[in-house]
Amino acid sequence: MSVRRVALLTAGGFAPCLSSAVGGLIERYTEIAPEVEIIAYQHGYHGLLTGNHIVVDSETRAKAGLLHRFGGSPIGNSRVKLTNAKDLVKRGLVEEGQDPLQVAAERLKSDGVDVLHTIGGDDTNTTAADLAAYLHENGYELTVVGLPKTIDNDVVPIKQSLGAWTAAEEAAGFAANIIGEHRSGPRMLIVHEVMGRHCGWLTAAAAAEYRRWLDTQEWVPGIGLTRERWDVHAVFLPELALDIEHEAQRLRGIMDEIGNVNIFLSEGAGMHEIVEQLEAAGEDVPRDPFGHVRLDTINPGQWFAKQFAELLGAEKVMVQKSGYYSRAAAPNAEDLRLIKSMTDLAVECALRAESGVIGHDEEDGDRLKAIAFPRIAGGKAFDVSQPWFGQLLDGIGQPLVPAASS
Repeated sequence: MSVRRVALLTAGGFAPCLSSAVGGLIERYTEIAPEVEIIAYQHGYHGLLTGNHIVVDSETRAKAGLLHRFGGSPIGNSRVKLTNAKDLVKRGLVEEGQDPLQVAAERLKSDGVDVLHTIGGDDTNTTAADLAAYLHENGYELTVVGLPKTIDNDVVPIKQSLGAWTAAEEAAGFAANIIGEHRSGPRMLIVHEVMGRHCGWLTAAAAAEYRRWLDTQEWVPGIGLTRERWDVHAVFLPELALDIEHEAQRLRGIMDEIGNVNIFLSEGAGMHEIVEQLEAAGEDVPRDPFGHVRLDTINPGQWFAKQFAELLGAEKVMVQKSGYYSRAAAPNAEDLRLIKSMTDLAVECALRAESGVIGHDEEDGDRLKAIAFPRIAGGKAFDVSQPWFGQLLDGIGQPLVPAASS
């Protein structure tokens, strides 16, 4: 199949890779297939449904390299689930009785799109696969090549998602500032809430990165500037057993000795307990169009802070979330290298009509390739048995007890 026109879209939450991935795709097409026209749907599937797109002109192609310097997405994101017709009708994106998949597929067909590049998480990429399947059944061939974007690093079976390394680095830098608040009052409890609905990788990686930063610092114990006070004292993840009473005993000893406790908390840790508690109290738990609990409305950090404040005898409590600080950052050097390798391969796959999601396949020796869409899934659990994580917990004196389901 001759490729004449390709379309790009970014979707879901932001990650520190979207702008760079868009730039990388444009650069690669310009290098090896400059005759291919490129369009970009604005705000992901929202723009696809409404027909809102731009054509990538010659000036943009010439300056595409500048996109690597920025975070966010120049072409916009949204959370749109094409199989949730009720939500889309409510938002005015389709009319009552319309099949959103058909609307989107017909738009791609009328726009003359031969290749669709989706940059997003598992929902974004599997939705694109549904579109391709629908078009195939209706006699229109569409190649779909996805790129894995999630700061949680939780896409099955992909070893490393774009943007996750940067998000961990940014979260560690964020922590360095908020943990500086530990002397703003006696018996201070600080909870650093990190994004991660089902997967604790980002929280663990951020804590490890933060402790590497601690290793580079010099301390002045005589005036109260000690590593012990700046250190991470607990890391709570969905993949670890939650025993508040037991951990409170350990952390109470730290609070009594040095006067503060710093916790790194994955927002998904204890989520089931929190939801059960709220629903038992008769409260409504808001969910997004994908059916995910809206974690910002149930405030896991505040819930944990409330549980521990009394048990630790804290006089002052601070909860800070690093997610929005981290997720729209510009990519770091490691992510730029990963983005380059993935966007280059994505274009090569597109030109030979090979669909799939680009990634290092953990079930095939970490080989970089286009992974078939049916194998893509979200919610990959963080492997707490990895040596680096065990060393992290050992260094802060926290027992490693996997959750029953891990």
